[in-house]
Amino acid sequence: MMFRKQKKTTQTVAQQRSQMVPGTEVMTQFGLFGRIVSVDQEENKAVLELSPGNTATVHLQALTKVVTIPAEEAASAEDTVVPDDASSLTLGKDTNGSTDAAVGRDAAAPRDETPEETLERLNRDEKKEN
Repeated sequence: MMFRKQKKTTQTVAQQRSQMVPGTEVMTQFGLFGRIVSVDQEENKAVLELSPGNTATVHLQALTKVVTIPAEEAASAEDTVVPDDASSLTLGKDTNGSTDAAVGRDAAAPRDETPEETLERLNRDEKKEN
């Protein structure tokens, strides 16, 4: 078992080393992200571009993870719209996931209501349930 795990680890390291070519985005052991500018296999060094015009030289063993995002995933991530808060995800739904209109409740709760209006609506809904 020990030999198999060591062999698998060696294969994983070799695969990562083959992916570490100039232009690849990587993460170091200490959490520094950058793009590889050059690799010197003889001296075990890599030059990372941290930001435009800002570079750092690190040991090859410090490069632990390749973080380049494939083009397909990057395109789909740009199309995704994320709301500013979670209220828009649950507005108009009860705990079962059905809409207010389907349950027969008053669906007149405005989307941009003030805190006072929210309290009034919640009190009104509570009275209806009791």
